[in-house]
Amino acid sequence: MKYQYIAVEGPIGVGKTTLAKKLSAEIRGRYLPDSDTANPYLKTFYQSSQRVAFHTQMHFLVSRLEAMDTSRIEAEVRPVVADFILDKDRLFAELTLDEVEWKMYSALYERSTQSVPKPDLVVYLQAPLGRLVQRIERRGLKHEQRIESRYLQRLIELYERFFHQYDASPLLIVNAAEINLADSPEDFEMLVDRIRSVTGGRHFVNPVASISS
Repeated sequence: MKYQYIAVEGPIGVGKTTLAKKLSAEIRGRYLPDSDTANPYLKTFYQSSQRVAFHTQMHFLVSRLEAMDTSRIEAEVRPVVADFILDKDRLFAELTLDEVEWKMYSALYERSTQSVPKPDLVVYLQAPLGRLVQRIERRGLKHEQRIESRYLQRLIELYERFFHQYDASPLLIVNAAEINLADSPEDFEMLVDRIRSVTGGRHFVNPVASISS
């Protein structure tokens, strides 16, 4: 693998953590998890988002910055595969914060992220709302069952808008609706082969289109 720092991104339930963990093992790299499971405000946020939206977002920002410091050191020794990019923090903040909170958050974000390294490659996983809901229900995390479909749809749209303009690093956009990364070795191997073949720019993986053609 020619890339030392790979980031996997996409909305909740799309399979980014599964891919990041398996890919890091495949290339003998270090898996860098997102901080969602360690955020003490998250369960309350899904119950009543406005009560703790700013606290939730600030905890994410600080913990992700700390993780990025670790990745900078680790990438000098072995590849790092993260299941987030720091830019996602801003996407979620835009979705959840009110105007006053957003201004305060944005000022802190701009000051804190100027020297943060960009990934060598980003893998962006996409799936429609219905498939995300199915996967969230299947994995059965109690706090995620409170996520509203409207919130998920807005998140999908924010990701699409962001990656439509993204050019900070090579980008592989994957239609993951019919890809079973958890249980299908063939699907995983196909995607690893495509990741290895990316040389720069913007690339696409769409198994559904391949089958229908």
